Amino acid sequence: MPSPWRFTLSSFIEDRAPEQPSGSHKSRPRWLAYVLVIGVLVVVALGARWFAAAGVTSNAKAGRPAAAVAIATVALADMPETVSAIGTVTPLDTATVHTQLAGNVMAILFKEGQMVSAGQPIVQVDPRPYALTLKQAEGTLARDSASLAMARLDLRRYETLSAQDSIARQTMEDERATVAQLEGTVATDHAAVGSARLNLQYTTIKAPFAGRIGLKQITVGNYVTPSDANGVAVVTRIDPIDIEFSVPQAMLGDVQRKVGSGAGLPVTILDQDNKTVLAQATFSTFDNQINTSTGTVMAKARAVNPPVSGKDGQNSPALFPNQFVNVTMLVNTLRQVPVVPVSALRHGSQGDFVFVVQPNKTVKIAIVRTGPSDGTRMAILSGLQKGQIVVSEGADGLDEGSAVRLPGDKSGGGSSDKSGGGSKSGKRAGAKAQ
Repeated sequence: MPSPWRFTLSSFIEDRAPEQPSGSHKSRPRWLAYVLVIGVLVVVALGARWFAAAGVTSNAKAGRPAAAVAIATVALADMPETVSAIGTVTPLDTATVHTQLAGNVMAILFKEGQMVSAGQPIVQVDPRPYALTLKQAEGTLARDSASLAMARLDLRRYETLSAQDSIARQTMEDERATVAQLEGTVATDHAAVGSARLNLQYTTIKAPFAGRIGLKQITVGNYVTPSDANGVAVVTRIDPIDIEFSVPQAMLGDVQRKVGSGAGLPVTILDQDNKTVLAQATFSTFDNQINTSTGTVMAKARAVNPPVSGKDGQNSPALFPNQFVNVTMLVNTLRQVPVVPVSALRHGSQGDFVFVVQPNKTVKIAIVRTGPSDGTRMAILSGLQKGQIVVSEGADGLDEGSAVRLPGDKSGGGSSDKSGGGSKSGKRAGAKAQ
């Protein structure tokens, strides 16, 4: 038994269809009813869609409230193209000073950490044994020199007698051999005296070059030998001094072109906080190969690093060996290029872009090609011109055509674009500002 509440389209049509006589046209009213109902439904659907579209259009024209933004004007300025890296201060020379001979330390002639000059005495080894050795060598030389002088006199007499045929020729030849032997002995004695005198000089250990001396490795009374691993002290040359840092291989060509043209590349050395300038240096050279694991090549700059007298009266250099520093090398300077604040630059699927403010106080997306930056400003190589106004802050949520409220404008609830230039449905920007 069918449900009394069951309702279908066919029953609805059958209930309202007029009675038709039986015959071949009996099914035509039902078919026409179907067509009428479908037509009504289509008309209703199209009408709903039209009203919805009208509502969207109305909303688009009304727009959302204008976003308050900060703006900046595109200006032309010189923008330096730099390479920034972490560098290490490296001394030109570092020497562990050893004694040249064995002996007891009599005196230490330096203070730890002081500046020393080349040839300055720093340690005194007991010189007495070497002074005695020198005197012994000088005595041997004097004795052998006297014997040589006597042999030469005898040789002259023998040569005279041999010319008179008064002695055998063999006697004269023997005397000549004696003189030659004594000349060799005297030459050896001269070398022994020179060696003894040199050893006596070695008892005073001197700084090999000008620099800063480190902590002492010995004390008075120690017995030192040339084989001591730690030596007596370490001297480091600090003026001038080198700074080693890495340069990306992409910048290698630019730097080489500058260096090859004879232009010196200035290098600024800053402290670990990247705030205080410690010294100014000049680029020296590259290493001979690129590090494949990092894609960089080691570079070296040289700086003048004179010691400066501090508040405590001690002379201290600005750069300390093995110190970590921040390095900024000026590679090139772009002259009079458009610059904008770094905060104005946005990133999206279409690349880098900025929002340019139009005269009707809406924004338009401008795709740009960026250049170097100094941390606060960004150079724009293409996409902007001098005098254009860009959104520097408050760009989050803006789209192509969005209305904005500039500094100084009165607050308003709707768009300031009277001509319907607000955001349009289906024409949003290719990428949201990030």
